Amino acid sequence: MAKRTKQPPTVGFMALGCAKNTVDSERMLAEIAQAGFLIACEPEELADWNADVVVINTCGFIAPAVSESLEVIRQIAGCKVAGNVGRVVVAGCLAQRYGSELFNMVDGIDAIVGLSKRDDIAKIIRQTLSSRKHCCLVDEPPVSVGDDRTRLLINPSYWAYLRISEGCDHRCSFCTIPSIRGRFRSKPAELVISEARELMSAGTVELNIIGQDTTYYGRDTKSPDALANLLGELDKLDGVQWIRLLYAYPTGIDERLIEAIASSHKVVHYLDIPLQHISNRILKAMRRPDTKERIVELIGRLRDAMGDIVLRTTLIVGFPGETDGDFAELMDFIRQVRFDALGAFKYYPEQGTKAAEMPDQVPEEIKAERLEALMEAQQEIAFAKGAERVGSKLRCLVDWTDHEKMGVGRFYGQAPEVDGVCSIVNCSASEGEFIDVKVTGSEEYDLVVEQI
Repeated sequence: MAKRTKQPPTVGFMALGCAKNTVDSERMLAEIAQAGFLIACEPEELADWNADVVVINTCGFIAPAVSESLEVIRQIAGCKVAGNVGRVVVAGCLAQRYGSELFNMVDGIDAIVGLSKRDDIAKIIRQTLSSRKHCCLVDEPPVSVGDDRTRLLINPSYWAYLRISEGCDHRCSFCTIPSIRGRFRSKPAELVISEARELMSAGTVELNIIGQDTTYYGRDTKSPDALANLLGELDKLDGVQWIRLLYAYPTGIDERLIEAIASSHKVVHYLDIPLQHISNRILKAMRRPDTKERIVELIGRLRDAMGDIVLRTTLIVGFPGETDGDFAELMDFIRQVRFDALGAFKYYPEQGTKAAEMPDQVPEEIKAERLEALMEAQQEIAFAKGAERVGSKLRCLVDWTDHEKMGVGRFYGQAPEVDGVCSIVNCSASEGEFIDVKVTGSEEYDLVVEQI
């Protein structure tokens, strides 16, 4: 009789949070796969998980992210009670932020894994499977920059995130990131290039550059023009066709960087610039080094240098002390500047931040009203900008197609996962291919295009 071989343990994986968390998830998945574990397919419903271990890479940045992460953990813990899941491992920012407190917040957690233990996840899973003891492996925020090479990509292989730094040195009064992810650390340029080459060998043609503040790159090592120089080196690589710069803080965008983007063959004319507000009084309370005057001047310089640049920003409404006048100033600003894309969220008083202790906290109902008004104003702008593109020709990267020659793609002004898309009519291309299209219409935040 043939001897039966024991099947390796199955590991389920839940990836929550931002693009930086996605990179961490992809590193952990690679470690899990290389260790010989079987990776379980994610079920349609969380309650249907069936695995020896489920790892949840959590987000803990603001209250809604914390709530979402805790709800996912509770549901997976419910699967454990039902006998479908053997062990529950919580990793990521929520684990780093709350540590062993999570054992009291949710019953059923077996291991809590901080950010510095990311690359040890396979060893931790083995230990968790062999022991009934709870373990909490959370150190102080990391002080080294991680090596993100060798990733099992979650998203389609033709686009990927390329992280160039970790942590943050800004001390914004509302933000928990420095306390979770530590001081700012630039990844050495040679390591970034090596990772880019690795991604391109897997078929990546679009690199989306990320970091908590990408424009701070090199400042910790006192390397002037480090980001502009890095973009120049990435521009030389064969294979990559689009390089997109995300999370570019306005104070770090200087003439050298603008010139590097404008003159590049592959860095697309797209910038994600998180502004948070425009009132000088609120910016000061937020501990942002920007001013309204410098921000308006910067946007003018960007549009003068690149007439086709697409600008995205992020704003906070309802910050402590925000008056009707401050909010009106913000509304006037977005109507004047007309961002192509804009994300906004209500201010949340996060424990341990300076802003949470400030007087004049804005009532929740006023925050909600302001958020609705802001997004309605931006909707009008975005819809009008979409209509203005009708009749123009664009180059699209195809994300999806079906047998009826319908497709979905993006032009350079649409970042993956956060922006609108192009609905492609008469699409004969495959996923991951670039095609020329003509814009024939717009539907809300999306464009309707036809392959030429």
